[in-house]
Amino acid sequence: MRLDLNMLCRAAGSLIADPPADDAEVGQRFRALMAALVDFDHVVVFANRGEERPIELFSTFNPQEHVIFVSLYQDGAYLLDPFHHNARDSRAGVFRMRELAPDRFFAGEYYRTYYIKTGLAEEIGFFVPDDDGVTIVLSLMRKEETGAFSAAEFALLQQAEPLVNAMVRQFWGRTGERFDAAKADARHHARRQGGEVPDRIWRSLNLTSREAAIIDLVLQGHSSESIGLRLSISTGTVKVHRRNVYRKLGISSQTQLLSLYLGNLKSPA
Repeated sequence: MRLDLNMLCRAAGSLIADPPADDAEVGQRFRALMAALVDFDHVVVFANRGEERPIELFSTFNPQEHVIFVSLYQDGAYLLDPFHHNARDSRAGVFRMRELAPDRFFAGEYYRTYYIKTGLAEEIGFFVPDDDGVTIVLSLMRKEETGAFSAAEFALLQQAEPLVNAMVRQFWGRTGERFDAAKADARHHARRQGGEVPDRIWRSLNLTSREAAIIDLVLQGHSSESIGLRLSISTGTVKVHRRNVYRKLGISSQTQLLSLYLGNLKSPA
């Protein structure tokens, strides 16, 4: 762990003396503040509202990394992301990915097929909800070669939460207007494609609402036991629904299920 108090004061002072003018400048100031506290490899900031497509506010990826971390994510992978679900529920705080992940997340197909491509050892997010139903998520990422954040580093980031919250509310406090401005295009796209992304995918696969709810949780990384608890049904009932879905879709594995899901993200209904 390292703490550069001089760097931290300079970064905080610049927010007051020279307020940032756009998303890129706000992101760079956040990056500078965090760099005074801990080491990290990537920063990405998304605005989330419900199940709507997240808005990228800032990131530090090169073009190849941007495809995985942002483009594929916005195309629909976000719907299975624990960070997105925490943001959708408007839970404020600083969280490690492993705190929010379902019980079978790291053994699930979404992790093996998509998330592992990121090459991350760990991701920590600041979650800042506002009064418009938007939650800003500011993520600090470390690659495998860098290693996970220590307990002391995580504690330091938790202490910085009030500063990050104030910064987000000051400079990204009206992000809901961006979602509103995009709604006309989103509605046009939804009509052309046949509905909102999750509903369209499940409908195109001819699943019932109960089957869709169960399979959605399966893909997120929940075990049958966890799904049963969340939906207030027995584990046996969950397994019966899973078998029925696999038979209906003509598949025999979660790998094939995820392949169907990803294949339908951009397909018209």
